[in-house]
Amino acid sequence: MIIGVPKEIKIQEYRVGLTPEGVDALIRQGHTVNVETKAGLGSGFSDEAYIKAGATILATAKEVYTSTEMIIKVKEPLAAEFPLIKPGQILFTYFHFAASKELTDAMMKSSAVCIAYETVELPDGSLPLLVPMSEVAGRMAVNVGAYYLGKPFGGKGKLLGGVPGVKPAEVLIIGGGIVGTQAAKMAAGLGANVTIMDANLTRLRYLSDVMPANVVTQYSTLMAIQEKLPTVDLVIGAVLLHGAKAPHLIKKADLALMEAGTVVVDVAVDQGGCIETCKPTTHENPVYMEQNILHYCVANMPGAVPQTSTRALTQATLPYAIAIANKGWEKACVENAALAKGLNIKAGKILHKGVADAYNA
Repeated sequence: MIIGVPKEIKIQEYRVGLTPEGVDALIRQGHTVNVETKAGLGSGFSDEAYIKAGATILATAKEVYTSTEMIIKVKEPLAAEFPLIKPGQILFTYFHFAASKELTDAMMKSSAVCIAYETVELPDGSLPLLVPMSEVAGRMAVNVGAYYLGKPFGGKGKLLGGVPGVKPAEVLIIGGGIVGTQAAKMAAGLGANVTIMDANLTRLRYLSDVMPANVVTQYSTLMAIQEKLPTVDLVIGAVLLHGAKAPHLIKKADLALMEAGTVVVDVAVDQGGCIETCKPTTHENPVYMEQNILHYCVANMPGAVPQTSTRALTQATLPYAIAIANKGWEKACVENAALAKGLNIKAGKILHKGVADAYNA
């Protein structure tokens, strides 16, 4: 199979779909890999590194799309890429269709085969291709939240962990999955008082067992969240519904419950956000103020640490990419139930229930 790796064009997205090691692995399986020039520079990988791994370097994204049967990316195609996609071409990337009707309509119109990283699901319900980026985003959420709590940026002027004689900040994490767990570990490690909420009691019992003493668990309800908001300094939205739009658990009216300078970091923004006032931002302009509450809603947070993120992503996606390349997408999906759940759109039809439900399709 001929596989293409275009340069990511989302604003300040520095990741790339494959590392040179990933290219080498595919070529050793007998496949051809075409990489757009400078695609890997943001992650620290030169064209020379890809050439050494056996890739062919092409000058433009158009050449990459035109010449290949499968495209491996990081982020969803943007409008400039829509016309480049061929009918029947396999796109293997993060899509988050439920958050963008424009993207969904464009991919249906393209007649491409869209396999979404975020909905590949193992029998235990885990999402192996979302986990590595969720781990990165969860850890980053605390870092950026702590930073924007600084007074020069509009925050309250609190140090997350406090100092001897001064209380640490209060952190509320909504969602006890991978993002929430990693965020809780980071916030607790910095000395904050952390509350993690989830509606899954089994998950809460697990977290209660493994988390340090400065992390408490609480069953999540809208009332419980509202009661907590007046006392928190940093809120991290970490809610995920597999392939579906995130529910709004903090409403616009709830902002009035929080003190001015409270920071909210909505990691669920690429699935529509679990905070109603969330709107996607970029690394270039990451924050905005609404009702005196500072919002950080960057939709590609792991893109800021591409050397870590690209390596973590490739090592997760590569076995699935090899399976698709070796067997073709149809046979690979038949033989691998987890991969089959990643199939979101084919031949102009929505196949994933969460996406279909988002658009009543």
